[in-house]
Amino acid sequence: MKKDLIATRQSIVEGQIHPQAVAEACLDIAQSTDCRDTFLLLTPETLKQTASQAVVKTRPLAGLAVSVKDLFDVQGQVTAAGSVVLRDQPPAQQDAQAVARLRAAGAGLIGRTNMVEFAFSGVGVNPHHRTPAAWDALTDTPAGDAQSPRVPGGSSSGAAVSVATGAAFIGLGSDTGGSIRIPAALNGIVGFKNTARLVPTQGALPLSTTLDTVCAMTRTVRDTILAHEILSNRQVPKSDKPLASYRLAVVSDFMQDGMDATVSRAFERSLQTLRAAGAQIEEIALPELLEIGPMMRTGGFSPAESFAWHRQLLAQSADLYDPRVAQRIQIGAGMKAHEYIDLLHARADWIQRIEAALQHHDAVLSPTTPIAAPLLRDVAPGAERDAEFFRVNGLLLRNTAAVNTLDGCGISLPCHAPGELPVGLMAWHGAMHDDAILQLALLLEPLLQKA
Repeated sequence: MKKDLIATRQSIVEGQIHPQAVAEACLDIAQSTDCRDTFLLLTPETLKQTASQAVVKTRPLAGLAVSVKDLFDVQGQVTAAGSVVLRDQPPAQQDAQAVARLRAAGAGLIGRTNMVEFAFSGVGVNPHHRTPAAWDALTDTPAGDAQSPRVPGGSSSGAAVSVATGAAFIGLGSDTGGSIRIPAALNGIVGFKNTARLVPTQGALPLSTTLDTVCAMTRTVRDTILAHEILSNRQVPKSDKPLASYRLAVVSDFMQDGMDATVSRAFERSLQTLRAAGAQIEEIALPELLEIGPMMRTGGFSPAESFAWHRQLLAQSADLYDPRVAQRIQIGAGMKAHEYIDLLHARADWIQRIEAALQHHDAVLSPTTPIAAPLLRDVAPGAERDAEFFRVNGLLLRNTAAVNTLDGCGISLPCHAPGELPVGLMAWHGAMHDDAILQLALLLEPLLQKA
């Protein structure tokens, strides 16, 4: 794996390399075939200028490359959200708050990354701008056979590939049902979904105002902590708590259902490695997870809230939408007000019961996704592949979306061995357990790399 942000910054501080040289190297990768279809807009001059003026000792990002998902406002750029519907909108007048915080920390903005149209899928496919291929950050190679590209995961598809290939050190994205953790898992990098309220969503085009979370992907956990501290404007306390003192749980059903052989092998090997290192891991039943499907039977938050935002655009330009995205948004048209209110109450009650069930555990471990990245050709745009697309989409989102429903936080860590397709292990809990999850992840990361 390429150097992470903190190691690169240290090399800059010690005078071993100049930020401009790092910027040039990132741009070379961004313009190479490794990043084909990853960026919708490259801004080399912005990155070079920031790198040339980097105030290394006081700015934590030191002019280093950060990519921005096409969901976020960047002053002077059009926020199109991976669509062609908004391509003629006026440029943003100011940065989204998350972008402003990164820029204030010294980030060099390298460009806007490709994404699922309007962030509405966990697969990563985009019929308007094509689809970047998944990349394995542990081996710096395509994830699987280069002749048969695999999906990058979504919706923050380009953000993940930009980080995995080395074009960017941080990929700013969003997570409504798994849009950070899924592509992190399928590209062999780290993706952290913080508690939603910790980072402002101002200036990010909404999918679900209830579930949307602004967060990022990086190459290592320590970079993730730095990115989270900048985005949330808060410090993560250091901890010397040993692994053996954490009370960890594994859910015996639901999140392990339907695992393919690749994920099952990596997950079981990871649990064995962690237990051998002294981790206390208890298998528990959490039947409340089985209530998610019935609770969302009238459509859920994302269709209802996205339809409220899109209804006029759909009336004018439905033919310009990805049909799969339009289909999911239109589900929201049928939700009645009392059904939406009932869902709010049901979720609040469900969260309370889940938190009570997990009160004696510091984190839950699960596969981030139950399957490795599918072949792009099997889910590419086309009505004849819709059934397989929606089947895969449901599987990829299942585990991660449960954490969003919980209003929780979770991190995906690569847990595959070289030569295997990328697999993510997710450590998660309820709201405001962010610090404990990040501190635990620092302990898990080196063990998983040796598994």
